[in-house]
Amino acid sequence: MSNYTHIVTGEEQEENLTINQILRRNFKFSSRFKTKIKYQKLVDLNGVQSPGFLRPVKGDVITVRLPEETSDFPPEDIPITPLYEDEDILIIDKQPGITVHPTKGHPDHTLANGIMKYMADTNQSFKIRFANRLDMDTSGIVIVAKNANSQNDISHQMRNQTTTKKYRAVVSGCVEPEEFTIHLPIGRPDLESIQRCVLDIDAEDAKDAITDVRVLKHYGTAYTLVELTLRTGRTHQIRVHLSHIGHPILGDELYGGDTRLIQRQALHSCELRFNHPMTGEPLDIRSELPEDIRKCIRAIEAETKEI
Repeated sequence: MSNYTHIVTGEEQEENLTINQILRRNFKFSSRFKTKIKYQKLVDLNGVQSPGFLRPVKGDVITVRLPEETSDFPPEDIPITPLYEDEDILIIDKQPGITVHPTKGHPDHTLANGIMKYMADTNQSFKIRFANRLDMDTSGIVIVAKNANSQNDISHQMRNQTTTKKYRAVVSGCVEPEEFTIHLPIGRPDLESIQRCVLDIDAEDAKDAITDVRVLKHYGTAYTLVELTLRTGRTHQIRVHLSHIGHPILGDELYGGDTRLIQRQALHSCELRFNHPMTGEPLDIRSELPEDIRKCIRAIEAETKEI
């Protein structure tokens, strides 16, 4: 794991500043991480552990050492397809049919197990911190933060709704109008079931949920390709909202989707926009529709031509 390093420039804006002040100016560390830096004494000046009140001079090297962390999931030969990677984050194009991390029902054969092997293959070591998650049968973009500071910053952006999360789905029926918003609360009325549904706004478990819908293509009156933008991030939100308005996602058996053309929900996380947790630079990550959804669309196009 790389450390964070800054070489003092000696320019006017850094003149007479302390190490702590220079770090605040140049790095977007979370409050939690700054506390860890202080109490674990993780700052070096020219290779020597140093207190934050020292005033470095031009050419001095300030280094923030990241504590060595790793996960202990058993490595498995599960394909990992990076869409973007640097010292702070790894963004993966997740395949369908695999859970993101081990659970009681899926203790192994997960994305986390595949990342452990990917780390070994690429000579890396970091604790796996998922900054977002997808259902087992949803494909597309998953962010792995390589340190706590990156995870905290991305989570903060998501909570403040400054990120953009777009999905594509193939649904039953002719969706109209071309653009609209579904603003209906979602909850889990039966704790024994994973299934969610739209609830009355004053229901005990109801959570606010907002999904923007845009029609990309109609296939006659039988199917529609839609783009969904999440403004909230509730479990199964897109699946529940589309099913509730009478347009379930193809393959989504849990919410009434037709499984003749595809055996998993035809839902794909296709775009994620957010600011890099360290540099603040905007990132626009995109993922193409996987082969099983494209095959489903080809079958729909062939079926539509025959009608």
